[in-house]
Parts: sequence; structure tokens; C-alpha cells
Amino acid sequence: MDDTYDVIVLGTGLKECVLSGMLSVAGKKVLHMDRNKYYGADSASLTPLDQFYDHFKDQKPKKTADQYGRPRDWNVDLIPKFLMANGQLVKLLVHTGVTRYLEFKSVDGSYVYKNGGKIYKVPADEKEALASSLMGIFEKRRFRNFLIFAAEYDPANPKTHKDVDATRMTCAELYAKFGLDGNTQDVTGHSLCLYLNDEYKKEPCIKLINRCKLYSESLARYGKSPYLYPLY
Repeated sequence: MDDTYDVIVLGTGLKECVLSGMLSVAGKKVLHMDRNKYYGADSASLTPLDQFYDHFKDQKPKKTADQYGRPRDWNVDLIPKFLMANGQLVKLLVHTGVTRYLEFKSVDGSYVYKNGGKIYKVPADEKEALASSLMGIFEKRRFRNFLIFAAEYDPANPKTHKDVDATRMTCAELYAKFGLDGNTQDVTGHSLCLYLNDEYKKEPCIKLINRCKLYSESLARYGKSPYLYPLY
């Protein structure tokens, strides 16, 4: 091992990995170290299962294989870390080379639970909107038109605005323009755009459009779900 480095980074948490990667891309000679036996610090995925018990200093069950299967079949995440497949964070991780430490898994699907105990796949493109049983046939067409509008919207191209001033029109007014009912508004606002409550409906709709666009673009990258999950 060399004796001289420009930077020594201690720990392999996400921020340390991003910092190390950016310094390396900038041409710095970096020594990246971790005192643990695994990468990830507080955002690690612990495997095998024995590592989980060691981390929390719990006594390991005597018959782990009988109860929980093979220890190496487990990845226990210390924190949840879903990423949008086309989001800025994923682009930053790829640019800085942090992907040397990360293995990404495409989440199999995105679903919503509704009253009545049914679970539905969240539609985010034209084909899924038409095939979904989440809404009626006429509502599907309105939702499809809304998704097409959001996907094609370009702030620099007035032809894509369809008489919508996204910096002034509220989200509620945009929903009304496309005739979306309360059920479809809930799916759009909470399942696609991940708003925590309905306060966003009072705000200009530009953020809503951008979130719909990000969801659709992320979905298009891998086809099953817009979310990636790093096995860190």
C-alpha cells in the first residue's frame, strides 16, 4: 500500500462514498477505509444473518437455518433506501463511481392499497393505464391524456403547454382541466408523486408535472417499477 494520499476518507456510508467518488473523479488520490467488516455504515445491508446479530450484539438463535433458512439468503437493511431509477441521486452515484460499492436491484412493482382490501398495480404509462382495474374505462382515458401531457410537457416549448400556465395553475385546477376524479387524483398525487397529504393541490402544478415525468422516466428505464433498491 502506498504511503502518500491526497485524502483519507474514514467510513463507507453513502455520503462518504459520494465524497470519495467525487474526489477521485477530480483526480485526487484517495484512501477509503472502514473499520467494519462490511460497507455501508448506518445504511448497510447486513448479510449473512449472523452479521445482523453481531451488529446488535444479540444472541444468535441455535437453529437459525431451521427457523429462517440459510443465513446468506438474508439482506437486512438498517434503513430503507428506495431510489428513483432516473433521479439525480442515481445519476450522481453513477458519475462518482460509487456503483463499485453498490449493487442495484429493480423493485418488481409499484402497488397501492385501497379501501376494501384490494391491492392494485400503479399505472404510470399509457398501456398500464388502459389495462388497470384501478379505475373505470372513461377515467382511464382521462388519466391517459393526463400522463401524455405530463410526459410531453416542456417549459421551453409553449406548444406542449395545452393552455396550462404551470407556474400559476394549481394542481387542483390541473386535475379539473383533465376531468380526473378524486380516486385518480389520490393515485396520481400519493402513489406516483409521493405527496404525503393533499396540501400540494393548492400549489402551482409545475412540481406535480415534474414528479409525474420523473416517475414515468424512471419506470421506462427498467419497465417493472420506477424504484431501485441498492443492496449496500
